[in-house]
Amino acid sequence: MDAEASPPRSISSHLRGALQACRSVMAHLPRLALDVALPTLCVSCREPVDGEGVCAACWARLSFIERPYCPRLGIPFVYDPGPDMLSMEAIASPPAYQRARAAVRYDDVARTLVHALKYQDRTDLAPAMGRWMARAGGELLAEADMLVPVPLHWRRAWRRRYNQSGALARIIERQSGVKAKAEVLRRVRATEQQIGLSRAQRATNVQGAFQVSPDRQADFQGRRIVLIDDVLTSGATLDACARALLRAKAAQVDVLVFARVVESR
Repeated sequence: MDAEASPPRSISSHLRGALQACRSVMAHLPRLALDVALPTLCVSCREPVDGEGVCAACWARLSFIERPYCPRLGIPFVYDPGPDMLSMEAIASPPAYQRARAAVRYDDVARTLVHALKYQDRTDLAPAMGRWMARAGGELLAEADMLVPVPLHWRRAWRRRYNQSGALARIIERQSGVKAKAEVLRRVRATEQQIGLSRAQRATNVQGAFQVSPDRQADFQGRRIVLIDDVLTSGATLDACARALLRAKAAQVDVLVFARVVESR
């Protein structure tokens, strides 16, 4: 009887599998039709690309930051000066945060990626950018208790509809397992755009602009925080955020960004 009953069960199993496969195909038909009608273009060179917004040629033009670099600020060295050698910037003007790491140099392709994510609603770029950041900041994330994205002022967030730093933090959270906490650090004062300001003007512009929510200060006490942002230029914004977190008794604040400006020597 068992031998006679097995063929119908096998047929039923195959039918269920075929039905599930059909459902999967039907579910993906709208996306397939959209991809055919509107193929994804490389955000940099505008050539059609099968992937996450960057073609192979432009990906090869990205300047990923690898060792040797300053152990404090992550600034790449032209040659290896030996272990624990700090950059001139780290010696002359150490920031409030302990360490900084970036995935790439802020060159033409990186700038295009950042601007597309930030101003052109290209949130589809966040997964690739976030994965590169998680790789670059592996040593920071291994010791971290919490990820905190740099916040936008509520008026700017309303105009933009999303925070690019928050989008990157969510990807890094999935990659690393370190929880991202948005809304615990607030931008309490609207600031001017930092573009075009000198280093001193940038620091003045963001002074006192960030604050930890009073009811969330206990969340930071004794914790190791990694600040998440898209670009590190002068470091003024991230320094102001780090000071606010340290005032809330965070044990240590590190910084992880997608791109950083590297001055030519």
